[in-house]
Amino acid sequence: MPGFSNILLIQLGDIGDIVLTTPTIRAVKETYHEARVSVMVRQPFGSLLVADPNLHEVVEAAKVRGTLLHTLREYLRFARRLRRARYDLVIDLRTGDRGAILSFLTGAQVRVGLHEDNKPFWYKHLFTKLLFDPPYAELPVHPGAGQSLRIVRAIGIDTQVSVPKLYFAPKDRDHAVKLLSECGLTPTSRWVTINPCSRWKYKEWGYEKWGEVVDRIWQNHRLPALLIGSPEETSVAEEIAAGRNGHTFNLAGKTTLGELSALINMSTVHLGVDSAAPHIAASVGTPTLTIFGPGNWKSWTVTDQLHRVVTSKLPCQPCNRKGCDDSEKSRCLDELSVDKVYSEIDAILLVLNHAQHVN
Repeated sequence: MPGFSNILLIQLGDIGDIVLTTPTIRAVKETYHEARVSVMVRQPFGSLLVADPNLHEVVEAAKVRGTLLHTLREYLRFARRLRRARYDLVIDLRTGDRGAILSFLTGAQVRVGLHEDNKPFWYKHLFTKLLFDPPYAELPVHPGAGQSLRIVRAIGIDTQVSVPKLYFAPKDRDHAVKLLSECGLTPTSRWVTINPCSRWKYKEWGYEKWGEVVDRIWQNHRLPALLIGSPEETSVAEEIAAGRNGHTFNLAGKTTLGELSALINMSTVHLGVDSAAPHIAASVGTPTLTIFGPGNWKSWTVTDQLHRVVTSKLPCQPCNRKGCDDSEKSRCLDELSVDKVYSEIDAILLVLNHAQHVN
């Protein structure tokens, strides 16, 4: 494609999608290294990317609430902002109608989108170039990153390093250190972060089982646990922390996403379910143990000695369904034992302990 000087990527997915888009951001900057590269994400996810050195600006798209007149006024204001930016290339990394419309409203000369058969007739007219099923790259390309990398690869944009990477600002680390201090910890202490919640209940493991895991880690390794999550997940974290004899701390709802990245970066290991937090952990260099139920982990992550996945390995797994018979409850997670999960955590900690002694 010809040279561009002002590029906007539109990624209106969830937190994990944004983390996995970082190689695509890097690819665009490496290909057009003199260009201003910006990204649009949903509010309030922008703090994940504000420190990324490959970005000129992070644009947050707010969900407008209020009267019809107020909503129209806010959308017009946002559309004018997009026009004033004078982007010359816009790439929508998803297939939602909202991203397509916002792409069109930028007025960019080149607007790239992904074709889908089930879209309304007007969808294709919002783009100047539609891509028809660009292929996924095989390993060693990171499978999660490949979701958006395949789109930019189809128009000649690429990178040699497909591993997702997040950056966080010094102020985010300062806030994380303050939270640690309130727990009696320092950046040089050792602890684990745990996010037991997912946006989807059918991806969650038993909360009481997490309590058993926390106790075993404390008994065998003397590592305290910091429970993290959104403000809506505070009560779950409190439930798990109850009765843990002071070695568990509830930090759910106390950080922005940027601050959360800094906190996870300083932890010894991150433990969690199929959600955004394990992607954040891997992208800031922290070892991970992730529990997967119906979802296919091979589509989203890469494993090694320090990044492990635990599943129950039922013959129906992965089914990619919303629980058994769409019930929001997953047998593959209900039957996953504490022993199996803890043995994998113990294996990671043994590798880390050995590396520490060698160094």
